[in-house]
Amino acid sequence: MIVAHNFYKQAGGEDEVFASEISLLQSRGHEVHKFIMRNDDIELMGKLAMFGTTLWNGDAKRKLANLVRETRAELVHFHNTFPLMSPAVYYAARDAGAAVVQTLHNYRLSCPASTFYRDGKLCEDCLGKIPWRAVKHNCYRGRGTSAVSATMLGVHRAMGTYRNAVDAYVALSEFAKNKFIEGGLPADKMYVKANFVNPDPGAGTGDGGYMIFVGRLTEEKGILTLLSAWRELNGACQLKIVGDGPLKLEVEKAAQEIPGIEYLGRRPLSEVCDLIGRAGALVFPSVWYEGMPRTIVESFAKGTPVIASKLGTMAEMIEDGVSGWLFTPGNASELAAAVKRAVNEPAIANIRGAARREFETNYTAGRNYDCLMHIYAKAMERRDARVSSRDEDCDVVDAGATHP
Repeated sequence: MIVAHNFYKQAGGEDEVFASEISLLQSRGHEVHKFIMRNDDIELMGKLAMFGTTLWNGDAKRKLANLVRETRAELVHFHNTFPLMSPAVYYAARDAGAAVVQTLHNYRLSCPASTFYRDGKLCEDCLGKIPWRAVKHNCYRGRGTSAVSATMLGVHRAMGTYRNAVDAYVALSEFAKNKFIEGGLPADKMYVKANFVNPDPGAGTGDGGYMIFVGRLTEEKGILTLLSAWRELNGACQLKIVGDGPLKLEVEKAAQEIPGIEYLGRRPLSEVCDLIGRAGALVFPSVWYEGMPRTIVESFAKGTPVIASKLGTMAEMIEDGVSGWLFTPGNASELAAAVKRAVNEPAIANIRGAARREFETNYTAGRNYDCLMHIYAKAMERRDARVSSRDEDCDVVDAGATHP
């Protein structure tokens, strides 16, 4: 099989999933070939060339088709095709005889900005509609880039690319699956497979006496809500903040002014995992839909409960009062109250046990592999049916031909 990914300039969760799934497949004896493009190449392209490439990259299409034929790959699994691969690569894989699978790590196929978030609030203006509003509001890095993303969506929806050129879609949660169906993707090709953590880091102790936030320091991650909640707590609970991002200065200032906040900046993954394991809870105050936050999965793996916004996938992953606590998105007072509940929870050992069981039930490598094989099998069934239908059409044409 071939696993394909277009890397962004900044490394992120999609890159980690791409690497983790390849490692998982190889560990189970699968021969995996990579097809990779990197956004660093954008700097060498003009705006017009970039626009054309995003809509239809003929060179990427040819290269992938050749790789499918050379390796005799029966399936190509795409993680990200935007912007350099373009949807043309779906046709390359399909026409070369492979089944086509696409993991939906973000909401790009329903929202040109991929986030359903604009001007500090949730936005579904383009969901299931012609995405011209994204250009009007400069949703994705300015009007020009927004126009490129919106045009790609519009053109390939009209071509039927997303309905016909993909055999199976992988959504990361039931919430995301339903959003994509609402946006027009075919329900019968949609499957749910969560992210996973491998190797299993083992349960932590939870004896650190602090709560922890891990992630990018951005508005949509709920950083301002987090800081406001700790201002209300006024030293009643310690908070460690791990990460970097545009709101770094605000976090550094808060760490100096608000009792209980410690800003750690970036930390190695192994250290972060240990910090999560010793925390009383992971605080995850995002105000946008999220995809499948690996940080929450990592927290469950350590047996650390999660305090999160009651929104989208987060509300699906966390059972309030069982594996963590939920609060209204953006409501600092509710977040502060949830923190107090966590600090004063008399049955915290049961909560930590439930968090760990969430990991063992839903987010292990074994569970992920089983889900992946099921999705691959369904995709290949569709490929076989497509090939069979094409052969039957050819037989009908041959039978109707007139021979001398």
